[in-house]
Amino acid sequence: MKLYHNPRCSKSRQTLQLLQDRGHAPEVVRYLETPPTVAELDRICTALGAGPESLVRFKEDAAKALGLNPGDDRSRQAWLQLLADNPVLIERPILVVGSRAAIGRPPEAVLAVL
Repeated sequence: MKLYHNPRCSKSRQTLQLLQDRGHAPEVVRYLETPPTVAELDRICTALGAGPESLVRFKEDAAKALGLNPGDDRSRQAWLQLLADNPVLIERPILVVGSRAAIGRPPEAVLAVL
């Protein structure tokens, strides 16, 4: 069990607390300090059953500075590389359990993969 976590994010903190309250001790990855690789991001997207653009926080200043839009015509690989290069754009938190994953928005959404 791995939680991609940003301790400055209230939803991320709530998700970690929810897991701990239920007796789980996930491996916590502070993804801003230790960004996931392209391969890790690809596995996360596969586990989510979603494309990498679904992980992009388009309202972030960094996304605006890069001129990103949800309908951008980029390849999967290009989106994955963009996220690996700019981890601040990654939606959080993300819980990965085996071959399944969920985004903790709301925090209770991660319960589906336990």
